[in-house]
Amino acid sequence: MSDLKIAPATAEEFAVAVEWAASEGWNPGLDDMEVFHGADAQGFLIGTRNEEPVSSISVVRYGLDYGFLGFYIVRPDSRGTGTGLATWNAGLAHLQPRAIGLDGVVAQQDNYHKSGFVLTGRNIRHTGVPDIGSEGSGPAGIRPVAASDLPALLAYDDKFFAGPRQTFTSAWVLPQDGVRRRAFIAVSSGEITGYGVIRACRKGYKIGPLFADDEATAIDLFLALCGVTDAGAEVSLDTPEDNPAAIGLAVRFGLEPVFETARMYRGTAPGLPVSSTFGITTFELG
Repeated sequence: MSDLKIAPATAEEFAVAVEWAASEGWNPGLDDMEVFHGADAQGFLIGTRNEEPVSSISVVRYGLDYGFLGFYIVRPDSRGTGTGLATWNAGLAHLQPRAIGLDGVVAQQDNYHKSGFVLTGRNIRHTGVPDIGSEGSGPAGIRPVAASDLPALLAYDDKFFAGPRQTFTSAWVLPQDGVRRRAFIAVSSGEITGYGVIRACRKGYKIGPLFADDEATAIDLFLALCGVTDAGAEVSLDTPEDNPAAIGLAVRFGLEPVFETARMYRGTAPGLPVSSTFGITTFELG
């Protein structure tokens, strides 16, 4: 193990981890990495041996009190060598002394528990070609996010996340030209009552987040988001198991559960508004 080196990677260097994630069936977004890396440029670690990448982990710091862990992958031919544990420990060290969240595969839940992580719930990925029939593409109160919306949108987003993520959210909802990501907000009486983002992925699209004050608003946003996809494309929505309305929305429009993750925290778990969370933002960054 003495020849293993673990260090922060540039977005370009971390691209290999995105390819590994695709091989694991995680279906990465086509334009995710620039925004992900911008959230914490020191938080994307690559393990190398003889200058060859063998492991990865993302450990993004959100302020002084919270961080989120993802992209924990060891190249198959390096598994069982201690590479994973060394990479894991390096990632946790980067986030100290913060509380840490993760969305882990259920099979690894016991291993995460050994590192002090406690299960708080599950997120279920629903995927399918949305059956929106004649429901349209969203009512007049739904519109694309504009730069002038940003202050109010960031304030709205704050209550859904355990730490400050203004840098990430700003880039997530206002993509640069050519980026295959769209964001919509719901506005009622001049107040934001929800927002959602959809992005192109290796296969189809993912919606995330989908936050709304009530189920009707979530449905309106969902329809607007699906309205910008290619005909016949699959859409994925990562729904909290503890929000029956979110599960119901996915099922109503023909999405089916394909896998689930264990949402776990080490340290104090945040009290987030699950009843207004119809889709989490990402499995990788929370």
